[in-house]
Amino acid sequence: MHKDIFEAYSQEIEPDKRQKGYAWSTGKHMDKKEIVLRKASLADAEQILAIYRYYIEKTAITFEWDVPSIDEFKKRMTATMKTYPYLVALIGDKLVGYAYAGTFKARKAYDWSVETSIYVDKDYERLGIGKALYKALEEVLKKMHILNVNACITYPKEEDEYVTKDSARFHEYMGYQLVGRFHDSGYKFGRWYDMIWMEKMLGSHREQPEAVIPYPKIKCCL
Repeated sequence: MHKDIFEAYSQEIEPDKRQKGYAWSTGKHMDKKEIVLRKASLADAEQILAIYRYYIEKTAITFEWDVPSIDEFKKRMTATMKTYPYLVALIGDKLVGYAYAGTFKARKAYDWSVETSIYVDKDYERLGIGKALYKALEEVLKKMHILNVNACITYPKEEDEYVTKDSARFHEYMGYQLVGRFHDSGYKFGRWYDMIWMEKMLGSHREQPEAVIPYPKIKCCL
């Protein structure tokens, strides 16, 4: 991994609890404006989809080809929020990023594992937003008794105009480890891309793990 990329993510962002979520300082960036985190709602769907639209249309970071309708996107959000956290980041009144967890596999034995997703507005990168979102997401997942977090990441053989290896570098910085690589598994923009899985353990794996608590029943966090 490249040291210069890691340095871009290495600023310390200390949480400060507030009434409507958590706030982080962006440090030396943007005149120390605060990143405020809170739970997403369906009222945020249009702003969230606007962020995601760029990644669908202009990048291979997601393998989705077509931008979903707002109704379809709200259905996805609703399905996720029934069980898992869906968080958004704001700077001022602008929604600048979001992260959520979802089902890793549908079988019961996988209950303690989730797949994580994160997207940051392309104009607000390198401000610590991704780090703040993932820290908050992990805090909530621990309260739910989730033990394994997994990320599915596009990994190009060579970086191009559609995708770099920055996501893998970011996840490694956040404590994820590479566990597998799938070759030529995604086709987009006339090119074949590899995909990797990275994982992070949030807790110990006991003989009798605590039952997973659905996010809506968690009272102590975002």
